[in-house]
Amino acid sequence: MHDVLEPDSERGRVYHCLVGRPRARVPELAREAGLDEEAVLAVLRDLADEGVAVAFDTTDSADDRDHAWEALPPARVVEAVLQHDALRQAAARRAGAELERLYRFARRDTGSYGALEVVDDPAEVLAASHRLQLAARHQVRVIDVPPYSGSRAHYLDQEVLQRRRMAAGVVYRAIYQGCAFQDPVAGPNMARMIEAGEQARTLDEPPLKLAIGDDDLAIVTLRADDGPGVVSLLIRPSGLLNALSAVFETLWRLAVPASMAGVDPRIDERDRRILTLMAGGATDDAIARRLGLGRRTVVRRVSTLLAHLGATTRFQAGVQAARRGWL
Repeated sequence: MHDVLEPDSERGRVYHCLVGRPRARVPELAREAGLDEEAVLAVLRDLADEGVAVAFDTTDSADDRDHAWEALPPARVVEAVLQHDALRQAAARRAGAELERLYRFARRDTGSYGALEVVDDPAEVLAASHRLQLAARHQVRVIDVPPYSGSRAHYLDQEVLQRRRMAAGVVYRAIYQGCAFQDPVAGPNMARMIEAGEQARTLDEPPLKLAIGDDDLAIVTLRADDGPGVVSLLIRPSGLLNALSAVFETLWRLAVPASMAGVDPRIDERDRRILTLMAGGATDDAIARRLGLGRRTVVRRVSTLLAHLGATTRFQAGVQAARRGWL
């Protein structure tokens, strides 16, 4: 359903046209969206099945081409997207719980299970993390959650390694818990890495601590069962590694892009109203007229809000603002 909020997709273009044109018909929508009528009709039927659009029969015709079409309010669509995301996040948590059960099974047995190896020595865990990053040719994906127990020297060493790997063309994508930026040691490191080019997003409660190097190795870090400290699971190419990769990608879609500042700015009532109108598809001119503001003021505020939200479109801004509780 997310693509309904993306005006660059076919479904998003048709929905965007519907938002601005009440009771529109297929030929009119096809012209405005730049699509042929058959494609528009197929999209409209999909949107109707998903409860995003409604057809009104005003001609007693059985042909959908003759119907007038109406969009559901964007706020309701955004809420539906958020509910859908919540279900996907719950599924990711269940996957994490299943992994936890697998870990406990492996610990009761011999310490290894197929493609899984248990490592509880901190130096070995650190060495494995370095090997994972050095071996990566395309990307390193990370989910980082508290507690952040590393020393300042550890984070500085990691910065040096990550900068070197990014300079070699390796893409780093990281999901952080929202409170991470408040940590006095980890927070500044994260902000510097984002500024250096790391793609970072935040999520309220990621279900596990994870690092994946390409599709070759994953490291899951868990609290130790029988004492203080942590243990790590090294997972090599297998169905389990594929499942962890899918969990990461699901959480990545749910997460909110992190600003370089690392914290949500406070927004006033004017910005809240601008975001609400943006989510409804209003143009800068329409927002200026509605709120009695100068167009340049609106353009500046829209640009600032998009940057803070890490959004590239107005619909994305609306979804992410709703996730942050701004709307």
